[in-house]
Amino acid sequence: MKTLDKIPTGKLERTGSLLKAGAKVGVNYIKYYGNKITKDKNEDDARKTLNEDNAADIYDSLKELKGSALKVAQMLSMEKNILPQAYVEKFSLSQFSVPPLSGALVKKTFRKYFGKNPEEIFDAFSAESVNAASIGQVHKAKKEGKNLAVKIQYPGVRESISSDLKLVKPIAMKMFNIRKEGSESYFQEVENKLFEETDYNLELQRSQHFSKECKHLPNILFPEYYPEFSCEKIITMDWMSGKHFSEFIQQKNSQEQLNKIGQTLWDFYMYQMHILKQVHADPHPGNFLVSENLNLLAIDFGCIKEIPADFYIPYFELAKKENLNNPEIFKEKLYQLEILRDDDSPKESAFFTQLFYELLELFTRPFNSEKFDFSDEGFFQEIADLGQRYAKLSDMKGMNANRGSKHFIYLNRTFFGLYNMMHDLKSKDTIINNYKNFIL
Repeated sequence: MKTLDKIPTGKLERTGSLLKAGAKVGVNYIKYYGNKITKDKNEDDARKTLNEDNAADIYDSLKELKGSALKVAQMLSMEKNILPQAYVEKFSLSQFSVPPLSGALVKKTFRKYFGKNPEEIFDAFSAESVNAASIGQVHKAKKEGKNLAVKIQYPGVRESISSDLKLVKPIAMKMFNIRKEGSESYFQEVENKLFEETDYNLELQRSQHFSKECKHLPNILFPEYYPEFSCEKIITMDWMSGKHFSEFIQQKNSQEQLNKIGQTLWDFYMYQMHILKQVHADPHPGNFLVSENLNLLAIDFGCIKEIPADFYIPYFELAKKENLNNPEIFKEKLYQLEILRDDDSPKESAFFTQLFYELLELFTRPFNSEKFDFSDEGFFQEIADLGQRYAKLSDMKGMNANRGSKHFIYLNRTFFGLYNMMHDLKSKDTIINNYKNFIL
């Protein structure tokens, strides 16, 4: 894979890259209509080619921009019920497979923060990265007999967050029917989280905190971190040997093995949610490995969402079936969570009450079971069908779709990612409240 000697950091450069992608997409549509007119391909094949070409061209632009632009692709790759398969497959590469920085840029970063090249700090340091993702890349190193992973942030990523979001904002508002008025808190929440993810000093503190608080959970391991070899743009930790989660699920595993990893992953998230009241809000395959002896390895704590009590309580009270089926309590919780608004028309109130009842009844089913089968294709098909049905409803046009507390953004992202990973594992008989056995 080629390396990058430069990442576009200026607003004009980054806008230009996206405009070039837009021009390529335009050409792809011309080819698509040409294929339809000439009958060289049937409608399904022509549409598939269009999606594949568009996904490739958009991803090629995003992977060179890196940062928050590529982070958006990473987040979308988990939304399997929203995007065509071609986009999911291409964007999922952003989890751990993008062009790395050149050796010269890596050395420049070390000299800026440590005053030395990496070879002068470590006993050995791999010139080529072993993993490159949206915000940083990882190099292998050795120090006093220990194998280390050194994560280096791409230059300019933090500085381009605000301008990138301004480019993405109009697209997001159109996609999700968001009104400008009242939407600022949502975009501010995303911007704040991206700034946190690019603060490696903060990530180091959080990584050490989560490792300490969760080390007693069975079957999950965390690296040790080294503050003396870390700074605001570099984090050094133990090298963890294992297969990427995505590779693990593609190999032949017994149902018992899949269930073991699934239960471990579920317990880890439920313990964070209910005991720590803060959660690793980026559950995608690129952040986990599986060791040879079937331990789950958690290797990234860049995105952490703290859950305030005034959100946690009504959020999980709505996960109880008896509250879902009590119209008075249900409506009260919808107001507490800012899903229903005082200025709603009777039509809006009725529409969104029904919509969120259907959504919550479906998404909270695991919490109303002692055990749950995440391999159930029917459950995930219901999620896909419900999303598609409401996406096509003309009733939503003209309604204010700015719904819910800002805290939903990363909590929903957490559950979408967790459910998708559990489904990818085809995990069965997952004990929902097993985390209670590990409360200290």
